[in-house]
Amino acid sequence: MKPLRYLGLALAGMLGLMVLGAILLFVLFDEAAIKRQLMTQVAERSSRELIIDGPLGLSVWPDVALAVGGVRLSEAGGKGTFASLKNARIGVAVMPLLSGKVLVRRVEIDGLTLDLVRRRDGSLNIDDVAGAGKTGAESPAELKPGSPLVLDVAGMAIRDARVSWLDEATGKMTEIRDLDLSTGTVEGDTGQAAYRVRDLVLSSRGKLDKAHFELMLDAPALAFNAGQVQGSKIGLTARFSEGDRKVDARVGLSEITGSLASLQIRQFDLALDAALGAQQLKANLASPVAMDVGARTLRLDNLVGQLSLNSPALPMKQLVLPLHGHFSVNPAKQQADIGLATQFDDSRVDLAVAVERFAPIAVGFTLAIDQLDVDRYLPPAPKASTGGEVAQTTGAAASSVQLDALKGLDVHGTIKVGRLQAHRLKLSALDARMNLKGGRLEVAPLRATLYGGTMDGALAVNANNSQFSLRQQLRAIDISPLLKDLADKDVLEGRGSVSLDLTTRGETVMALRQGLTGQAALDLRDGAIKGVNVAKMLRDAKSALSAKQAVTTSASAAEKTDFSALTASFQIDGGVARNHDLSLMSPFLRIGGEGAIDIAQARMDYLARVSVVNTSTGQEGKELAHVRGVTLPLRIRGPWAQLGYTLEMDKLLEEVAKAKLDENKDKLKEKATEKLGQELFKLLGR
Repeated sequence: MKPLRYLGLALAGMLGLMVLGAILLFVLFDEAAIKRQLMTQVAERSSRELIIDGPLGLSVWPDVALAVGGVRLSEAGGKGTFASLKNARIGVAVMPLLSGKVLVRRVEIDGLTLDLVRRRDGSLNIDDVAGAGKTGAESPAELKPGSPLVLDVAGMAIRDARVSWLDEATGKMTEIRDLDLSTGTVEGDTGQAAYRVRDLVLSSRGKLDKAHFELMLDAPALAFNAGQVQGSKIGLTARFSEGDRKVDARVGLSEITGSLASLQIRQFDLALDAALGAQQLKANLASPVAMDVGARTLRLDNLVGQLSLNSPALPMKQLVLPLHGHFSVNPAKQQADIGLATQFDDSRVDLAVAVERFAPIAVGFTLAIDQLDVDRYLPPAPKASTGGEVAQTTGAAASSVQLDALKGLDVHGTIKVGRLQAHRLKLSALDARMNLKGGRLEVAPLRATLYGGTMDGALAVNANNSQFSLRQQLRAIDISPLLKDLADKDVLEGRGSVSLDLTTRGETVMALRQGLTGQAALDLRDGAIKGVNVAKMLRDAKSALSAKQAVTTSASAAEKTDFSALTASFQIDGGVARNHDLSLMSPFLRIGGEGAIDIAQARMDYLARVSVVNTSTGQEGKELAHVRGVTLPLRIRGPWAQLGYTLEMDKLLEEVAKAKLDENKDKLKEKATEKLGQELFKLLGR
C-alpha cells in the first residue's frame, strides 16, 4: 500500500502547488500594468494607438483564459478607428502546457469591426500592420526559431462582425454586416511542418448592401505534411437573396492531392440555382482542376455541364444548353482564357474569350454561330387594337435608352453568323467586328447578305453623350420583303440600292427620332408604290375637271402604281427628311415632287407632280389622253398608317389653263407666221 500512499502524496503535492500557483497568478495579475504594456508596445512598433476601455479578465481552470473588452486600434497616425471589438476571450488548456503543447480551447470574438481602405495610390490602410514598408522592425526571417510548437485549437468563433471596404479611386463603398464565423479543430506541429484540419466548418451570414447572404465551407479532412496536400473533399455553399432575386450555389472539390506548389483536384463540381421572379436559371458544371502555385495558374481543361433557363415568357417555357469547354486563369498576369461550345435545336455556338486585364476589365472574343433563329426564343408580340397599337408605340417612344452598361469596359472581338433571324429580319453571312472602349462602341465593318443583296457599313454608339451613328450601303436589295420584315410595312416593291448616313442623340426613343440628321438615297428598278393607283386617279380626274371637285382616296392594299425606275435623295434634319428630286418613270407616267417626311411623328406631307408622257401605250395610256401634257398635283398627307391621296384641283385647273394659254399662243404664232409669209410672198411677186 506504500506505493499508493506515495502516489497520493505526490498528487496532493502537485495539486497544492497548482493551487498555490493560481493564487500567486491572481495576486500578481496587474490589470493596469498589462494594459499599459500592451498599449506601449503597439505605439513603439507602429504609429497606431491601442485603447482598451474594458476590463481584463483572467481564469485558470479548467483552462487559462484571458478576456478583454472595449478594444480599439486607430488608423496610422492615431487618427480615426481602424478596428475595434466589444469582447474577446482566449482559453488555453493547463495540463498540456507542462509538456510543451499549446492547446487552445476556444477563441471567441464579439462585435469585431474592421474598416479597410484602398487609397488613390493603390496602397492599403492595413499595409503597415501586415508588414509592408516596415523599417527598424525584425522581419519574420530575422526572428530566431525556438523549440518546436505543437498547436491544437479546439475552435474559434467570431460573432456580430462588420467589415467595410472603401475604394477611394472609385468612391465605391462595400459593407458586410452581421458576420458570424466558426471553425472546428486545427492541429499543427511546427517541428514536423505538419498540419491537419478535421471537420472544419466555416460559416457566415450577413448583409451586402440590401442583399442577404450565407456562406459555408465544409472540409471533413484536410492535411498538410512537408509541403504535400491531401484531402478527401471540400464543399462550399453560398446563398444570396434580395427581394424576388435568389441565388443558391454549391461548389465541391474531391480527391485533392499534390503539393502547395502544384495541386491536383480530380473533380470540380458547380451547381447553380438562381431565380428572378418567375425566371429560373440552373447550371451544372464539372471538370478536373490543375493549379500551379509557382506559375500562379488555375486550369479547368475539360469543362462539361448544362445550362437551363425556365421562363413563362419563353414560347417553349424551357431552354436547355449543353456546355463543353475550358477555363484557365493567371491572377498574377491578370489574364484568363475561356472557351465554350454548345448545341441546341439547329444551332451550334462557339465562344472564345480572352481576358487581357482584370482591372479595368479588358476582353477580346470571337463568337461563331452556324445558324440561329432568335425569334424562336422570344415571347410573342402582344396583339392589340388600333388604339392599343398607338398607345404601345407612344410608350415605346417615351422609353429611355440605357447605355451605362457600355461604360468602363474594354472589349473587342468578332461575330460571325451563317444564318440569322431576329425580329423577323433575315440575314446570312453576317460578319461584324466590334470595339468598345471609353464608353464608345464601334461596329465596323458590319456586313451581311440579305434579301437577294448585300449590306456593308458601320455602326457607332457613344454612351458618354447618348449619340448614335449609322452608315450603311445596301445593294441589289429586294425592298418589299425587307420592309415587311423590318417595319411590318408593305408599301414598296422593286430591287436596287439604299444608302444611309445618319446620326442622332438622345436618352429616349422619341428624342433619338427627333434628333436624326444626315442623308439617305433610294434607287430602285421595276417595282411599284403600293397603296395608290395614280393612273386610276387620273382617269377619275376627267369628270372632276368639269365638276371642279378634288379627287381624294385613301391608301388601299389592293392598289399600286408601277414604275420602271424610282430615285430619290433625302436631307434629314431634326427628325424630318426632306426631298426635292423624286423621279419616278413608267411607260406612260413621269412623277417628280417635293415634300417632308416627319420621322419622329410618323407623318408625311408630300406634293407629287404627275405627268402623262405617252398615251399610245395600251388601253391605259389611251384613257389618259385627256390629261396628256398637263402636270397633275398629287398631295400625299397624313400619318403613315392612314395616308391620304388628293388631286388638288385648284392647282390642276391652273395647269390646265396654262396649258390652254400656251396652246392658243402657239396657234396665234402659227397664224401670224402664215400671214407674214403671205404678205412677204405678195411683196416679192411684185
